[in-house]
Amino acid sequence: MNTIQITDWHIFQRDGEQFLKTAQSAFIKRSKGFSPEVIYNLTCMGIEKLIMAFLMQRGDLAENHTMVDLLRALERHLGINHELDERLRFLDSFQEICDLDTYVVKKPTGEDLREIVSSGAYLQSYLSPLLKQAC
Repeated sequence: MNTIQITDWHIFQRDGEQFLKTAQSAFIKRSKGFSPEVIYNLTCMGIEKLIMAFLMQRGDLAENHTMVDLLRALERHLGINHELDERLRFLDSFQEICDLDTYVVKKPTGEDLREIVSSGAYLQSYLSPLLKQAC
């Protein structure tokens, strides 16, 4: 199949990196203006944007935008990465918001936040070299 890059993927990459930088900085500084839920959401938005940048660069899109759906889309291109699988499933465990009847949100603890921010950094270090390769 002949794929074509989806334009503006660079914007998604830039936005993803900014979301992750903000979440990491707020976590490190223990900024009172950023609740655990906000840091979680910033991290997840950053991860989503970076994965979408990677997929768009390759002319692909994810079917949905849960962490597991994004993981499946990545695996089509990169194969299985067990550590990334574990990290994204962990992130998905905090919000099950697709079905309004079974809507569940769990507040992250301090230890959870450490893992959440670490997961964002891990994904960024995993995808950044691949995004640079295709420029």
